Amino acid sequence: MFNKILIANRGEIACRVIKSARAMGIKTVAVYSDADRNALHVAMADEAVHIGPAPAAESYIVIDKVMDAIRQTGAEAVHPGYGFLSENPKFAEALEAEGVAFIGPPKGAIEAMGDKITSKKIAKEAEVNTVPGVMGLIEDAEEAIRISQEIGYPVMLKASAGGGGKGMRIAWNDEEAREGFQSSKNEAAASFGDDRIFIEKFVTQPRHIEIQVLCDQHGNGVYLGERECSIQRRNQKVIEEAPSPFLDEATRKRMGEQALALAHAVGYSSAGTVEFIVDGDKNFYFLEMNTRLQVEHPVTELITGVDLVEQMIRVAAGEKLGLAQSDITLNGWAMESRLYAEDPYRNFLPSIGRLTRYRPPQELAVEGAVVRNDTGVYEGGEISMYYDPMIAKLCTWGHTRAEAIEGMRNALDAFEIEGIGHNLPFLSAVMDHPRFVSGEITTAFIAEEYPDGFSGVALPEDILRRIAASCAAMHRVAEIRRSRISGRMDNHERHVGENWVVSLQGHRFAVTIDADRDGSTVTFADGDIMRVASDWTPGDQLAELEVEGSPLVLKVGKISGGFRIRNRGADLKVHVRTPRQADLAALMPEKLPPDTSKMLLCPMPGMIVKIDVSEGDEVQEGQPLCTVEAMKMENILRAERRAKVSKINAGPGDSLAVDDVIMEFE
Repeated sequence: MFNKILIANRGEIACRVIKSARAMGIKTVAVYSDADRNALHVAMADEAVHIGPAPAAESYIVIDKVMDAIRQTGAEAVHPGYGFLSENPKFAEALEAEGVAFIGPPKGAIEAMGDKITSKKIAKEAEVNTVPGVMGLIEDAEEAIRISQEIGYPVMLKASAGGGGKGMRIAWNDEEAREGFQSSKNEAAASFGDDRIFIEKFVTQPRHIEIQVLCDQHGNGVYLGERECSIQRRNQKVIEEAPSPFLDEATRKRMGEQALALAHAVGYSSAGTVEFIVDGDKNFYFLEMNTRLQVEHPVTELITGVDLVEQMIRVAAGEKLGLAQSDITLNGWAMESRLYAEDPYRNFLPSIGRLTRYRPPQELAVEGAVVRNDTGVYEGGEISMYYDPMIAKLCTWGHTRAEAIEGMRNALDAFEIEGIGHNLPFLSAVMDHPRFVSGEITTAFIAEEYPDGFSGVALPEDILRRIAASCAAMHRVAEIRRSRISGRMDNHERHVGENWVVSLQGHRFAVTIDADRDGSTVTFADGDIMRVASDWTPGDQLAELEVEGSPLVLKVGKISGGFRIRNRGADLKVHVRTPRQADLAALMPEKLPPDTSKMLLCPMPGMIVKIDVSEGDEVQEGQPLCTVEAMKMENILRAERRAKVSKINAGPGDSLAVDDVIMEFE
């Protein structure tokens, strides 16, 4: 077994690998860029080596710099994590030449499966079901249109060397094929240094289901069940679960056997994932094989009990698998929510900045429940513009899917993140969505259920009543505390009023509070009574309460005359007033936001790649205005209505902040 391994990665996956290596008694080496000097993975590793400036192209994906770090530290093996150099055959070749073990598959398997065109040919030869399409490389946009017409719309344009949703576009007509071809080429060149594009049929009503395989260097292999990854946005997975609520045992077995057949066909060893697209009749088609550890691997670990990182290390050291297919059993259900630094209220555009507050829920592993949080950040750390915007991967496990979902709801409610935009409210909303709860999902779920983007959650009245009762009780505690601090209380506790009006989400609840040492009894005007108990004290940003014996977790902020409350994806202003104050507040005019309808605002921190119009141009609804690049993704900003461009304030190469004015209209 190795004595020391180097992790050629950063963030949560580097931290994840360090944990398994440490448990195996193996020393670890971290590498870091200028931006990651104070990163968590650097602090966790036994050694750390600086490898260059912040951009990944000048540090993490420069093979020579990683090789220098290996030589400096005497590392015997390298785990590449995912992304960066994890599927780069030249890196595997460089390690082999140096006599350093690659904790991943053989170079030949990476090359064969890394090219989507080659991989589909091999899959076909191995009798693996494949999606109809044209595997030849596409030379230009006109050829892309011709081929798309032959296959039949809709089609998917994909970067041959792609991954992570980059370099992928769906086209429903000729114009989208032309535009998507160029955007895919640009993204592919920027992300992978390879702008080759191919086209395949886009399967409607699809599910994205993948099979985890694990093979050794001695011809042994197993599959470890499937993961359902259909909740996606821009082809980027957001929520994963294992097993799938859709598959039956027979389909699972067929998919697993085909995945292993493909792995054996390319002489695969290590952990790998074979991705399939599955239609409503359980027909499945090969998409690609990821020759690395997958981002969503924790859910497989939770239902199988197999540490995939440990197995990868053992395989790389030449050990035989200690598992046979008969040893693999699927126990319970696991959920994973990817917490991204993306603002759901701005169409999920990237957000960067400092984490002024980062308090994940407590990890636990008890009978019937698991909470796991894989992360690479900490409170006070920076979310950089240079790397993937993932903050953490929050996972829960339960005996059933319903238990895993409920565990995730509670864990998300307790997760405190401040300082940046993040998708936590959206994740909470999905966990409560009837269609998700039923398991009737496809890869179009987000597009279909949130066609106009995410604007928050309107909570049902029964939940609002629970929150109103809680806020009334909390307000009473705050009033008592305020009186004590002001010095207005003598030896006898000053009487604090019992009658209050709680206003939230367009509702007004008149309540009466009867408090005692153990909590408060809140009576609504219609006679409804709720008992509220909590040890919350003013200033606490997380309130863990019991309302009528059921738990309720609220994130709490202070606003004038009440609280900012966040729960289950809703962001509420809750005002608690005396009846007289409530009557007066009802007479106050509503403050309207400024009119920005004649401006194109930059929706994210990013760089202008291209301006498509000139001052004086008439533009039509849907017409491209400019392209903004952020975190390696190109975002085309379009006209919302017919207008005339009166002023352009930015040009290609300009770096802009959120809400900077790009152009103005008459």
